[in-house]
Amino acid sequence: MGQCTSKQRRGEGLDGNCGGCAETTRRRCLSIVREKRSRLCPIVGRPGFAMTPNILHRFEGYYVPKADYVYFQFVFAAITVILLAGSLLGRMNFYAWMLFVPMWLTLSYTVGAFSIWGRGFLEKHIIDYAGGFVIHLSSGVAGFTAAYWVGPRQAHDRQHFPPNNIIHMLGGAGFLWLGWTGFNGGSPFAANGIASLAILNTHVCTATSLLVWVSLDMIVYKKSSVIGAVQGMITGLVCITPAQVNILHSRD
Repeated sequence: MGQCTSKQRRGEGLDGNCGGCAETTRRRCLSIVREKRSRLCPIVGRPGFAMTPNILHRFEGYYVPKADYVYFQFVFAAITVILLAGSLLGRMNFYAWMLFVPMWLTLSYTVGAFSIWGRGFLEKHIIDYAGGFVIHLSSGVAGFTAAYWVGPRQAHDRQHFPPNNIIHMLGGAGFLWLGWTGFNGGSPFAANGIASLAILNTHVCTATSLLVWVSLDMIVYKKSSVIGAVQGMITGLVCITPAQVNILHSRD
């Protein structure tokens, strides 16, 4: 078709390749405008996503109910706070904790989550499939920092702080493993091959980590323990969470 004429550049008689070029340019401009409107700056977005009347949300080529998407992200934030709570157990007053949680979620968690998952400046530089950086790294760093500034536990807690109930710990570990299947398998927001492989990778890595930890206990301490098995299980779950994408790509 050759190059566009002056009339076609002005929008008169668009057809063929020129019409396609104009339409592509228009769509790119609209996408840029929408992207800029969806965030205040590279680290903070706008709250309008959860408040718009639209029922469906387009995610990676799929349409999912917006209520499900918002709730899924809310549960990620709640789990992060629970992980952080372990570092402050027995250190912080409950009323202080009630003030700390909304402040930390607003000023710390949302910044990291948007920067990596919400079209922020780290989205193209960090691979985080289901929360390795957004959840585990942020809660670990925050827990270490908070424990340092709040101070140590009471002396009697530091001298003897065993698990309260091994049976309850096993039950909680089982629920955790089961729930992790939903996090990793549900992150694609679709029932497709990526979701099924993510679930398979999650279970294989977790089982392998559990067996390795128990084997090392047998070699080093000459006996295995339930606590060691649970620690190995959690280690496997944490390790596989951000690496799902790399494993899937390598298999392709």
